[in-house]
Amino acid sequence: MRLEAIVEHGLLTPDRIAQQLRTTRDEVAHAVGVGRDAMLRPERIASAETQKRLRELVDILDRAEACFGSTLIAYAWYRSEPLAGFGGETAMQLVREGRASEVMEYIDAVDAGVYA
Repeated sequence: MRLEAIVEHGLLTPDRIAQQLRTTRDEVAHAVGVGRDAMLRPERIASAETQKRLRELVDILDRAEACFGSTLIAYAWYRSEPLAGFGGETAMQLVREGRASEVMEYIDAVDAGVYA
């Protein structure tokens, strides 16, 4: 995802991310594990926790896009594909549990050929 397309006034914006992913702001909130309110109120959007979660989503999708060739396909993978070694959980489920770094490590390992 191009940062200039999803950043406004130095912040990642849920509306712009949703637009790029052809989904809703509520779905973005669900995908990163924050409440709907965190995507509506400007002070909540600007909070460190909301920005961290949005940044994790963007980082994961950018890494996955390199494997899949499309942000939309990467987002579909993020939401629905069970990951090997994680008990059948998807990347989205892991991120919602606060395990985004493990998802990024997994993608890096797949990219390096560790998992076939």
